[in-house]
Amino acid sequence: MTLTTTGMVPLGYGKFVRADEIVALVPVEEGDRGEGRRTYVHTEGLLEPLVASRSEKAILSDMQKALTAPDAPHRRRLFGRRLPHEPRRRQIA
Repeated sequence: MTLTTTGMVPLGYGKFVRADEIVALVPVEEGDRGEGRRTYVHTEGLLEPLVASRSEKAILSDMQKALTAPDAPHRRRLFGRRLPHEPRRRQIA
């Protein structure tokens, strides 16, 4: 199982972020690039963007794989949770 099948997207520099928490990808301008800086990754809950050493196209590709993976955490959370108005089902033994 790779990280993209678990919902995690590698950014480089040993950083990983959940695919469903990525809000925006912004390419680093030519003048600001250096030391592997390629993309700013904006995520939920962080005020400042993370700096990725990968291109936005590569990150988008991994996001797509992670978001469509059957084992991804966001899919388990969406489909495994009962709605508040649904009564709890009792198993009959």
